[in-house]
Amino acid sequence: MKFYLIDDDRNILNILKLIIANRKLGTVCGTSLSGYDALEDVRLLAPDIIIVDLLMADMDGITFVRKANEFLSETAFIMLSQVSSKDMIGSAYEAGIEYFIQKPVNSVEVENVIAKVSRQLSMQRTIQKMQSIFMDEMTSNSPEPERTASSAAASRTVLTNILQRLGISGDIGSRDIIMAVEYLLEHDGQINDMTLGELCKRFSDSPKSMEQRIRRAANTGMVNLAHLGIEDYGNDIFTEYSNTLYNFEQVRREMDYIRGKSDRHGNVKIKNFLNALVVYSQNQ
Repeated sequence: MKFYLIDDDRNILNILKLIIANRKLGTVCGTSLSGYDALEDVRLLAPDIIIVDLLMADMDGITFVRKANEFLSETAFIMLSQVSSKDMIGSAYEAGIEYFIQKPVNSVEVENVIAKVSRQLSMQRTIQKMQSIFMDEMTSNSPEPERTASSAAASRTVLTNILQRLGISGDIGSRDIIMAVEYLLEHDGQINDMTLGELCKRFSDSPKSMEQRIRRAANTGMVNLAHLGIEDYGNDIFTEYSNTLYNFEQVRREMDYIRGKSDRHGNVKIKNFLNALVVYSQNQ
């Protein structure tokens, strides 16, 4: 992973560089004491992860992230802060922050946060890569690899654990979700080349009912995530799945609905949801 560091305190920059180097977390491709200067650098360097201070004299971290997000769609952001205000933390997450690192900086927290963000970023990129190459793989003549009983059991365990963490393992739709994902795993693919209804026809005489159960369960999972985010933006389940199984903007919209700030629910993209579950199962 390539890191870019921004803080108006040079000592903080030096500490972060040492932690990243000593813990072998990646490489630092650049640093800056100014948000304005950093905007020019990151446009050219395209780092994987940017660590930025919340409170800086020339440009605050939230403003920087909003501006950088306009041209860095695949970069993750971590914010340095001593602030504990829920409103400010909420604004930071809405701007595109993945995690906070509290000041004063300590190596254990820095390593843990970077590891989580790196894992999440890798998962997102894997999902995107699989979606982009899926059609080519499906049209090739190479034989499909057979799944062993042990790998199938391991995948089932991963799926069950994820659905439990989303709070939907007891939902009847969760069984349909597992069935659909296992079918995709067995056929070495994703759902891109068919509709959800077409997939459900392979298992049920009432595909519409099965499709509705899957959509209802996935939506319940997003609502549960939204509640977790309202209670604690730093919740591991919220940060892990709001950007992989779901679209963060849609989860945030659901959070606004729950708070009474919006009359619109968040929307779940079922294909992305199922494709992400396939990736999680394949990376067990």
